[in-house]
Amino acid sequence: MSPREPRGRQKLLESMYSIIPLVFILVACVELCDAATVVDVYRLIQYDISGVPFGSRLAALNHHASSLHFPPAADLSRTVLMIPIREINISFVNEFITQGKPLGGLLFLLPDMINFNHEDAVNSEFNNHYKETVKTLLAELEGSLIHTKIPYPVYFAFENDDIEAVLADVKRNDVTSQPATATTGGYKLVVSVPEPRKVVSPTITNIQGWLRGSKADGDPIQLPTIAIVASYDTFGSAPALSVGSDSNGSGVVALLEIARLFSHLYSNPRTRGRYNLLFGLTSGGPYNYNGTHKWLRSLDQRLRESIDYAICLNSIGSWDRNLWIHVSKPPENAYIKQILEGLSAVAEELGLEVGLKHKKINISNPRVAWEHEQFSRLRVTAATLSQLAVAPELLESTGGLSDSRIFVNETAIIKSIKLVAESIARHIYGHQGKNIEIFADDSSLAVSPSYIRSWLDLLSRTPRVAPFLSKNDPFIMALEKEIADHTHEVDVQHELLDGMFTFYDSTRTKLHVYQVASVTFDLLLLLVLGSYLIMLFSFLVITTRGLDDLISLFRRPPSRKVKTA
Repeated sequence: MSPREPRGRQKLLESMYSIIPLVFILVACVELCDAATVVDVYRLIQYDISGVPFGSRLAALNHHASSLHFPPAADLSRTVLMIPIREINISFVNEFITQGKPLGGLLFLLPDMINFNHEDAVNSEFNNHYKETVKTLLAELEGSLIHTKIPYPVYFAFENDDIEAVLADVKRNDVTSQPATATTGGYKLVVSVPEPRKVVSPTITNIQGWLRGSKADGDPIQLPTIAIVASYDTFGSAPALSVGSDSNGSGVVALLEIARLFSHLYSNPRTRGRYNLLFGLTSGGPYNYNGTHKWLRSLDQRLRESIDYAICLNSIGSWDRNLWIHVSKPPENAYIKQILEGLSAVAEELGLEVGLKHKKINISNPRVAWEHEQFSRLRVTAATLSQLAVAPELLESTGGLSDSRIFVNETAIIKSIKLVAESIARHIYGHQGKNIEIFADDSSLAVSPSYIRSWLDLLSRTPRVAPFLSKNDPFIMALEKEIADHTHEVDVQHELLDGMFTFYDSTRTKLHVYQVASVTFDLLLLLVLGSYLIMLFSFLVITTRGLDDLISLFRRPPSRKVKTA
């Protein structure tokens, strides 16, 4: 072996050793570009009504972060504002939205107490004034967001230590008049998702079950019927957070518990009443009670005519003393008087107050304010029991951000259940005007707080915006199974949602928060790397070919003279 070979191998190893620092520098650069944190984010709803667009129209996001402390003359067209709900100024947000000011995006930080994924948030106690303040702010914010077309991405995220640390840094930079830009660096918020697509053929699912009454001399199908109905789906500014603990989780819980109580009575021939009980869980509530309309239309006309009256349960979980009975027929109507007197008598025993609200139906107006109006349009006597004194506007008070578990009062739900169950039982068994408590607290027919709590917890963890619930959704199947456990002849009806509503997907994703360096740092890094590479190149040339060869690389080559003819 020639002596040049080991010498060449040694020089090769020295060259490799020289590259190692460069590798470490490159790795360090890569680490500087890693995400500072990754959080779950929930996109503002995107939908159309009769072709008119509403909500956020974009989903992808790649802009620098800023806070509410940005400089007055700052250009926010490529900036995402991070706004904690506790610091929000509704007038400021409305000004940005209504005036169409250029903005890269909005990120609202929600208080962790409304996070349905954290059991501690449900069990924690907060100051009532603080809870009411947060609830009011969330309701006002939702009202501004869902009725407006917003041309940039809008997301919600829950506060945590990581996002709080990022926000603190962003505030510090904004206060010192150094907002994040490509020149100064800072934090960049990135959401990489495809553009939202339309939800094709959204379905709504209705579930019904029967408790057949006892008739000594005929077919129980010919018995009169009392219907208990509740709409179970929700709508809100963030579909993936629209759990609707009160609207209408409380109504669903009440219906299930009433079905459970009467199933005990109707399982014994001796205590089975001479009324059929029909339990209906309907979908499409926020959309003009579209599911209730289609469910009633599908029922046999004779069955509809057999209904003495229907009680619709809506938002009965956060009242103090007053509940309202909303009706379409005049108070002088015999059936309406019967409903009011039955509920009022039980309410007085429970220490409650029940008032009557009469509102005529305008047949020419397609807008349905209450679920009972769908019954009234088919000439079926019905009433809605609710804590709301006035019907909400379309797509409002239907289970959005301001309707989470922490705002619901279990005691209110229990009293509402006793109110409805006792009044129906006294009507069935002919005990009107008698001080007889059928569902006494110390009896086998007592209302079960544990049953109510378990279902309320499940509903408060389950977003239920109808277009994003499939026919075989686990929640739909759980409701069907529960109804089947307490009733008979369970029927499930799948229908298409009214075509005037169009929804878009991409409701939940991940937000990557990157801490990016300034241009000054990039230039300094480039200078260091360039200097190192020049030194490394010079060292390799000198050690392998000599100093003269290195110098010759920088010499100007002699010009060649071209001979002319």
